[in-house]
Amino acid sequence: MSATILIVEDETRLADILEQYLRLGGFHTERAATGPRALELWRAGRPALILLDLMLPEMDGLEVARRVRAESEVPIIMLTARDEEVDRLVGLGIGADDYVIKPYSPREVVARVRAVLRRAQNAAPVPSTLHAGQLTLDTAAFEARCGEEILDVTVAELRLLTALAQAAGAVKSRSELLSALGGLDRGTDERTVDAHVKNLRRKMGACGEGLETVRGVGYRLRS
Repeated sequence: MSATILIVEDETRLADILEQYLRLGGFHTERAATGPRALELWRAGRPALILLDLMLPEMDGLEVARRVRAESEVPIIMLTARDEEVDRLVGLGIGADDYVIKPYSPREVVARVRAVLRRAQNAAPVPSTLHAGQLTLDTAAFEARCGEEILDVTVAELRLLTALAQAAGAVKSRSELLSALGGLDRGTDERTVDAHVKNLRRKMGACGEGLETVRGVGYRLRS
């Protein structure tokens, strides 16, 4: 059975084009033009992936993504109008799997959809509990602790910590960490990893000392 893609876009012309190309690509589609309608369709149908515009009437894409992420890890590709909005999304820790900046090629969007779905299907199972020094990650409960203190981390931050904890003591490149975050495979977007690390160090307290920068390469979490 073909995967169902939920298109959340209030510009009818853009939604029509996306729907046409996705259906030609073999996908089923559902459409919503507002945030509340998007949540309604998502909860009713549980699509395989959500294409989510940032600027929506009634409830913006940021709030839609927050509410979805509170309940599910369904892949989300954000559609943004400006490159600066990617930094805003990263800073807020929305946990999107990819970002596409308008104006975009509908063929590129379909290719991104396939790539994100493939990553989601091929993701290796992660142990439910990981340790690195005083840091403990419970991926099943979506919880990170420094000693006994529960850390207020986002979905994206937990993904990054999980990737580092799985290879504790080893250096992970920015591109590897970007892939773990579900980000774009472009060098210019590796700055999103730096933004997440900066946020994590602020949140991790004493455990943040174990998150090391390896200049010119990437990051390492001490074991």
